Amino acid sequence: MIAVENLTKKYAGVTAVDEVSFTVNRGEIVGFLGPNGAGKSTTMRILSGFMPATSGKASVAGYDVFTQSEDVRRRIGYMPENNPLYTEMRVSEYLGYRAALKGVSRGKCKARVDDVVERCGLKEVRTRIVGQLSKGFRQRVGLADSLVHDPDLLILDEPTIGLDPNQIRQVRQLIKDLGKQHTILISTHILPEVEMTCGRVIIIDRGKIVASDTPDNLAKLIEGGGTVRVEVRGDRASVERELGGLPGVKNVAVERADGDFLGVTVYAPPRSDVRLHIFEKAVAHRWQLRELSRVRQTLEDVFAFITRVEESAPKQEEEK
Repeated sequence: MIAVENLTKKYAGVTAVDEVSFTVNRGEIVGFLGPNGAGKSTTMRILSGFMPATSGKASVAGYDVFTQSEDVRRRIGYMPENNPLYTEMRVSEYLGYRAALKGVSRGKCKARVDDVVERCGLKEVRTRIVGQLSKGFRQRVGLADSLVHDPDLLILDEPTIGLDPNQIRQVRQLIKDLGKQHTILISTHILPEVEMTCGRVIIIDRGKIVASDTPDNLAKLIEGGGTVRVEVRGDRASVERELGGLPGVKNVAVERADGDFLGVTVYAPPRSDVRLHIFEKAVAHRWQLRELSRVRQTLEDVFAFITRVEESAPKQEEEK
């Protein structure tokens, strides 16, 4: 569905996208991740025909993004991060207007609007003014807009930004349902959302693709130890000192767990395993040990490990 080869975008003195290559197969839901300034939004804008590339190739459904842009746009539904809507129009009126702009014939326009209103859960608000809707419903209108011309591919840039937890769950389920009939490329900062929604993840950092695989396979990159959770009864100062002094341990966080037991998180490098050393310390100091387990690596752990994001590093504001 998407084929990108050596895609590059340069601004004055800045390379936002640096010879990026990746593919997205028909029927996939793919998460496109990266820290601020990584090049995500630039790549999505290029694929959507909103921005030219400096060099490289990109195609959607077999059509060249640069030389066959009209054919590409007919096959893409793009929802940008800020989700611009005409807030003075009614929902059905707005969607009908957008359908006409996207080339839907007059005879099919009403049927297409009815279809996306049903699929996006907008029946109860279809006659309401867009500007009077909640943020969650406005996001649904944006999704309906991207679907109204029945595209093969949906490109969604931060589709749940600004939503509350209940609204996020609703939009997430909607995206999963849409994935049964459409190919979806989704950019988001909410990493648990990607784990629950996407079958594959592409991670971009400093304009380059640094990883592409399923969330589970990416997690295996840093399996084999790392962070360990401990519940132990013992002197707090002694526990913190002894566990913090173990070889390779980077940090120890101690808190009250339950009663006299301490909850301890031991941070060690990926692929290391300090559990045996912790057990030996417990035996030597006669601590009562109630839990000693490896913390499951999440996509957030993988993301931080691969991109090595540092809070002190300067961030570009042009890109997300």
